Amino acid sequence: MNSTILVTGGTGTLGRLVASRLRGGGYSVRVAGRHAPPPEQDIEFAQCDLDTGDGIEAALSGVRTVVHCAGTQKGDGDKARHLVAAASRADVTHLVFISVVGADTIPVKSRFDRAAFGYFASKRDAEEVVAGSGIPFSTLRATQFFELSLLTVRAMAKLPVIPVPKGFRFQPVDAGEVADRLVELALAQPAGLVPDLAGPVCYPMGELIRSYLAAAGLRRLLVPVHMPGHAAKAIRAGANLSEDRAVGRRTWEEFLTEQVSTAVRR
Repeated sequence: MNSTILVTGGTGTLGRLVASRLRGGGYSVRVAGRHAPPPEQDIEFAQCDLDTGDGIEAALSGVRTVVHCAGTQKGDGDKARHLVAAASRADVTHLVFISVVGADTIPVKSRFDRAAFGYFASKRDAEEVVAGSGIPFSTLRATQFFELSLLTVRAMAKLPVIPVPKGFRFQPVDAGEVADRLVELALAQPAGLVPDLAGPVCYPMGELIRSYLAAAGLRRLLVPVHMPGHAAKAIRAGANLSEDRAVGRRTWEEFLTEQVSTAVRR
């Protein structure tokens, strides 16, 4: 009988998809986090807090593979430290981690960098913790999910005049495709740092915003602005992109059409 696979952050955008796919494949799945998933998901839940380490030992009982999807704008390194410490004691044999393209190439030095782009440094910190844990691991870096892109442009569209960072491009990817890859990794042997997974198309920031405005039937004035700092300079140079790994299939336009039409039906 297969041991239980633990998914941290299992109620988030990505973790929920990973847990569902594993469960659908007949694997024993346990979701770990602060809040239980909806009852209809029919997945075992273990309450724990990765920020403090509370409950992690119990969540890891009988687990040999962990898919670590829990993450926030900051503190991912501390979450990873608590997780790997407990996982080492629990004899976990495979730790699968989701990181972000640019974690190793976008410098976060100033206070402004940390406020605007601290996510990259947080993921890099966690990457280093996982790689140095002594636990066999697989780390996947992905580009920005469609859902986060939508959340960003939707928030910006609330402004009467939208500031658009000059030279910023993004390569959004379908979270479901990332979940598929994480499941593949979880069911295979540990592979270390694996090739990136990026969306099929790179878009200037202004294009992402305009496509959302058009789909939502909105009009706004877009004004280009220069973003200061080392991190912004790296992004203008494409450090957040992985153009040679544009292996995603679903496009931003397909996702946007579905999301806007769903909102209209509601």
